[in-house]
Amino acid sequence: MLRKLAALPSGRVGKWVVIALWTVVLVPALMLAGKLGDAEENDNSAWLPGNAESTAVVERARKVTPVDSVPAIVVYERAAGVTQADLAKARADAKAFQGIENVVGTPQGPVASQDGKALQTVVQVHKDKSGWEGLGKVVDAMTDVGEDGADGLGFHVAGPAGYGADSIKAFGGGGALTTITALVVVAILLLTYRSPLLPLLPLITVGVALTAAKALIYLLADNAGLVVNKQTGFILVVLIFGAATDYALLLISRYREELARHEDRHQAMAEALYRSGPAIVASAATVAISLMLLMLAVLNSTKGMGPACAIGVLVGLLAMTTLMPALLVACGRWIFWPVKPVYGAEQVTKESVWTRVGNAISGRPRLVWAGTVVVLAAMALGTLGLDASGLANKDQFTGKPRMAVAEEVRAAHFPAGSGDPVYVVAEAGAAGRVRTALAEVPGIGSVAEPVVRDGGAVLLAQLKDEPSSAAARRTVERARTAVHRIEGADAQVGGSTAIMVDTENAATRDSKVIIPIVLLVVLLILGVLLRAVIAPLLLMATVLLSFGAALGVSSLVFEHVLGLAGAEASFPLLAFVFLVALGIDYNIFLVTRIREDALSLGTRRAALTGLTSTGGVITSAGVVLAGTFAAMASLPLVFAVELGFTVAFGVLLDTVVVRSVLVTALVLDTGRWMWWPGALFRRRDDAPAPAGESGQTPAYSGA
Repeated sequence: MLRKLAALPSGRVGKWVVIALWTVVLVPALMLAGKLGDAEENDNSAWLPGNAESTAVVERARKVTPVDSVPAIVVYERAAGVTQADLAKARADAKAFQGIENVVGTPQGPVASQDGKALQTVVQVHKDKSGWEGLGKVVDAMTDVGEDGADGLGFHVAGPAGYGADSIKAFGGGGALTTITALVVVAILLLTYRSPLLPLLPLITVGVALTAAKALIYLLADNAGLVVNKQTGFILVVLIFGAATDYALLLISRYREELARHEDRHQAMAEALYRSGPAIVASAATVAISLMLLMLAVLNSTKGMGPACAIGVLVGLLAMTTLMPALLVACGRWIFWPVKPVYGAEQVTKESVWTRVGNAISGRPRLVWAGTVVVLAAMALGTLGLDASGLANKDQFTGKPRMAVAEEVRAAHFPAGSGDPVYVVAEAGAAGRVRTALAEVPGIGSVAEPVVRDGGAVLLAQLKDEPSSAAARRTVERARTAVHRIEGADAQVGGSTAIMVDTENAATRDSKVIIPIVLLVVLLILGVLLRAVIAPLLLMATVLLSFGAALGVSSLVFEHVLGLAGAEASFPLLAFVFLVALGIDYNIFLVTRIREDALSLGTRRAALTGLTSTGGVITSAGVVLAGTFAAMASLPLVFAVELGFTVAFGVLLDTVVVRSVLVTALVLDTGRWMWWPGALFRRRDDAPAPAGESGQTPAYSGA
C-alpha cells in the first residue's frame, strides 16, 4: 500500500496530474494569500485572553466613555526654551489634530514643562480593528502637521500610539524577511548540491506551499475565528522555508542515490519516497502536533500562532511529498547538472567526517556522553540569568525608533507617567472610595475626579514611573490588590501598563500548562515510532538538555553581547516548542535509521553506520533551518532577534553535538537496551562495535 502511494506523484502520468492539481490550487491561493494581512488582528484582543482584567476594563469603560482609545503624547522641545510662537503653534496643531480621522475628543494641552524647554499635548486616538496599522496612519498624519513650519522646534510623538506606529513599521519588514529567507535557502542549497539549477525546485515548491498555507489560514481567519497577527505572519514564513526545505533535502539526497540504482527515474523516485517518506511524515507530524498544542494557551497571540504554523508545516509536507517529486521526475537527471547521477555507477564509500566522529566515540562512549552532558548542563546554567518578565515599549526594538527618542525627550521634561494613565472602572456608588484607595497606593502620583455615567465610573490615575517599566507594573498589581478589597465596588484596573501585566501572567500560565503536555505527547510519538521505552526517554532527555543549553547561551548573548534589556514573557514557551519539536526531528532521522540497520548489524554497529549514513544530509538540513530562523534578525524587533538566534543556535547545537555525539554515544553504551522492551531488545546477537571501525555503508539520506 505504501509503495503504491509513494509511486503516485512520480508516475509517468501521475507527475503531470500532480503538477496540474497544484497549478489549479495556486491560482485562487495567490488571491487569497494576499488578503491575509486584511484578516490580521493586531489590537489588544488579538494578544490578550478574553478574560483578562485589562480587556474587561475596556469593555466596561465603553459604557461610560464610549470610545476605545489610546493616548498619543505629543512633545515639542526647544533647547533654548519654548517661545510664545512655539506655544501658538502647539495650540494650532492641537486644533488641526482634531481633523485627523480616528482622533477623538479634545486634545489636552499644550502644557509647558517646569524647565520651560518643552510643551506636551495629549491626543486620544481611536483604536479600530486594524490596530497598529490604524495608529500608524494617525501618527504619520499628526507628524505631518507638527513638523510643518516647526522652524527648529523639535516634534515627537510618544505614548502607546507612538509605540503602535513604530511597531507596524517594524513588522512591515515581512516582505524583506521573505526575500532574505529565500536567499539564505538558495545559498545553502547551492553549497550543498553545487548545482545552479537544482535549488530552483525546492524554492518553487516552498513558494507554492507558503502561498497555499497563507490562503488556507486566511480562510480560517475570515470564516472560522482563527486569530492571526503580524507576529504569526513572520514566524510562518521562516518555519515553512526551514521545515519544508529540510524535507526536500532528505528526499533529494535519497532520490540521487536511487538514480544510481534504477535506470528509470520514475522508479527511482518511487523508491526514494517510499524509503524516506515515513521519517519525513513522522517529523512533520511531531512538529505539527506540538504546534497545535499551543491552542491550549490563554494568550491569544500564542493560541492563534499554533494552528496557523501547524497548517504551514502540513502544507509544506504535502507539497514536498507530492509536487517536489513530480517536478524532479519531470525535469529528469539534467536538473543535477553539472554532476548528474549515472545509472549503474559504482558507489564508492568515502570516509567522511562523520565516520571519523563515530570512530572516535566508539572507543569510550560512556566517557563521551558523560562529558557532553556536563558541558551542556554548564551551558544551561545561563538560563538562571534570563529575564523574561516582558520589555518596556522602548526596549522592544533593536534600533532607536522615533518613539524611543520621543520617550527620552518626554522623560527629560515631564513626569514619567504623564499622558498614559491607569484606567479604573467601578460601580458609580463606590467611586469615591476607589479614588481614595488608589491615591494611597505607592507609585500612584495623582487620581483625577471620576467620570460617572449609567451606574458606572471611570477613574484615571497617573503613575510616578514610566508606564511600561517594571516599577509601573508592580504599581498596577498593588492598585489591583487595593481596589479589589473594596466591597461593592466591583473595581477593575486597566490601561497599557495593566495590559503588560496581564500578558506576562497569561504567558507564565501557558508555559506551566503547555510545556509538560508537549513533552508527554512527543514522548508518546517517539514510543509509537520506535516501539520502545528506553530510546524515547533518552532522546527526550537529550532534547531537553539541548534546549536548556541553547537557552542558557542565548541568555548570555542577549545580555552581554547584544545588550538587550530582557525578553518577552512568551519567549521561553515559543523557544521551547520550536526547539523541542524541530530538534527531535533530527533524532528521528538518525535513530530510525539506526533501528533499521540494527536488524541486520546489531545496535552498536548500526549506531556508527547510521551516523555515517545520515550525517551529511541532516547537517545540511540543520544549517538550512538555522539559516532561515537567523533571517528573523532582519526585523528590527527584539522578540524576532531573540527567537531567531535561540532557535538557530539550538538547531545547530542539536544537529552537530547532540545528535552526532551525545545520541551516538548513548546508543553505543546502551546497546540493545535502547529498544527495551521491543523485539530488537530481545535479540541476543547484538555484538559490540569494534573500536575504530565504523562499518561504513553507502551514503544514505532517509530514515
